[in-house]
Amino acid sequence: MVPYQLMEDQGWALDLDELHRALTVARGHCNPRAIYISNPGNPTGHVQDRKSIEEVIQFAAAERLLLLVDEVYQESVHGQGREFISYKKVLFEMGKEYSETVEMVSFHSVSSASFGECGLRAGYMEVVNMDPEVMHYVETLLCTNICTPVTGQLALDLMANPPKPGDSSYDTYTQELVLIRTTLSQNARRAQEFLNDLPGMSCQSAMGGIYLYPRLHLPSEIIEQAKKSEVEADVLYCQRLLEGEGVVVGAGCQYGEKTGKHHLRLCTLVPPDTLDEVLARLGSFHLHLMSGTTSP
Repeated sequence: MVPYQLMEDQGWALDLDELHRALTVARGHCNPRAIYISNPGNPTGHVQDRKSIEEVIQFAAAERLLLLVDEVYQESVHGQGREFISYKKVLFEMGKEYSETVEMVSFHSVSSASFGECGLRAGYMEVVNMDPEVMHYVETLLCTNICTPVTGQLALDLMANPPKPGDSSYDTYTQELVLIRTTLSQNARRAQEFLNDLPGMSCQSAMGGIYLYPRLHLPSEIIEQAKKSEVEADVLYCQRLLEGEGVVVGAGCQYGEKTGKHHLRLCTLVPPDTLDEVLARLGSFHLHLMSGTTSP
C-alpha cells in the first residue's frame, strides 16, 4: 500500500500534487498498479466536486492506473450545496479518450447506505473497460465467493430499484429515507459544533458519509504515556474512553495518518438522544483528560 495524504485544512480535499508525490516516491521501490478513491470520503466525509473527479481520472489515465472508486456513502450526502457525482458519469462525459480507455471499478453497498447500514451485508461493483482476459478471472473469482444472505439481496434490490410514485410502499419509503437523512445532517452539524468547542480538539465539517473525523491536540504527557505503552496516542485515548465512559470510537492511526497527528472516527448515524449521551460522556472524559485528572 502507498498512502497519500488529504488536505485537512481544506475539508479533507484531495490534492493532485500529493498524488504525484506519492506515486513518484513509491516507484523507487514498487510499481503501483491501481489507485483507490473513497467518495464520499470515509471517514473524512469529504465529497468531491466534478473538477476534482476529472483530475483523478486524468491522473489515472496518464499513469495507467486501475481506478478503484468506493462510492458506498453516496446516499448519505448532506453538505449544503454539495451533491454526489459518480465517477462513471464524469468518465463518460469526458469523451472517448477517457471513456473508452480508463479501467475503472466502482463499488456500492447497502451495508453503508441509508437503506441498511451495517445490519445487512450486500453490495455490487461495476467494471468498466477491463481487459477481457482479466475479466475472465474476475468473474471466476466472484463465482467462488458469493455468500450474501437472502435478506441482503432483497435490501440491495430495493436500493437499486426503489419504490416509485404510485407504488403502495412509496410514501412510507420516502418518509423513512427523509427522516434518516435529516437526522444524519442535524447530528453531524451538532456534533461538529460540540467537538470544536472542546479544548484540544478541532473538527472539519462533513459533507457526506456517516462519520466525523476530529483531530486531537493532546498534551505532551499523554503522548509520552502512549509511547511508554507502545501504542499510538489516539489508540490510548480510545482505550481510556471505552474503559471510563463505555463509548467506542475509532482511532485515526489505522488510516495512515502522518506521524504526530491524531484523530478519532465518530459515527453520527444514530438516534439524536443516543448522540447526546455519547457527546456528554465524550465531553466529560475529554475535559478531565486535558486537565490531567484522569487515571493512567
